[in-house]
Amino acid sequence: MKLPALTAFHFFTIAAKTQSFVHAARLLHVTHGAVSRQVRQLEESIGVELFERRNRAVFLNDAGKLLYQVTGPFFEQLENTVYRLQHESREETIVVSCEPTIAMKWLIPRLPDFYATYPNLQLQLLAAGGPIDFLRSGADVAMRRDDFYWDDSIHAQIICDEWIGPVCVPSAWVEGQHLDGMPLLHSKTRPLAWDTWMRLSDLSAPSSMKLEYEHFYLCIQAAVSGLDTSISSVLMVQDELRSGQLIAPFGFVRDGSKYCLLSPKPFKESAKCTAFLEWITAQMQISIQSIP
Repeated sequence: MKLPALTAFHFFTIAAKTQSFVHAARLLHVTHGAVSRQVRQLEESIGVELFERRNRAVFLNDAGKLLYQVTGPFFEQLENTVYRLQHESREETIVVSCEPTIAMKWLIPRLPDFYATYPNLQLQLLAAGGPIDFLRSGADVAMRRDDFYWDDSIHAQIICDEWIGPVCVPSAWVEGQHLDGMPLLHSKTRPLAWDTWMRLSDLSAPSSMKLEYEHFYLCIQAAVSGLDTSISSVLMVQDELRSGQLIAPFGFVRDGSKYCLLSPKPFKESAKCTAFLEWITAQMQISIQSIP
């Protein structure tokens, strides 16, 4: 026996579920007539009527109810399987949310190594900081400094300590020079960074002029351009320190905060998240070991 086309069974199933050709047509984005024709063709193919048609309304008869008991679960299972296949195909992409300056100055330059290590895994980068709504953002993981609260629904793994220190162009610094009286570049995204560093370094600069920029990457670019001295995370200026564009006359100190990788579920439940955690932790350790 040759079965009718799958489309006819699909139209029948939606019509049976809604008990209305009109509602079925809306769900299927077709006309009422198209649904009626498909159902009629199915009835003619199997030689059995499936609906009672009364006063422009339709009602499943016993044969229709029997068929729907099979086609209803079948199409539900088919939809679930297709969704699972599509979801698994997306498993080859990991969506990473990262603070903008760290993303720009540290993460992106290291992505060639990530792709070489995991050639079958693509990375989609979202530049964002602070608290994260994983459901709304679509991120799989988020790299954040632990300067805000997250509850137990967030799974966090520490990936490195934060190190901060002043940076400037070599020509702007003379051995033995003091910071007091110099213009100092501040970032609005981390307004207490200078105060924290000075407290940890037992230094002060009460006469210094405060110049504010919106983001750390603007402070760094201003420092590279010779526009005075900026406080910075060591992760943000490694390339500039290596090239000699910037120097860190006082070195860097731990400020007590840490960078963490956050996830809405345990890392062990996702192979791609575990892979990224292992890779970024190793890269962070390499970076920290090279602190001047």
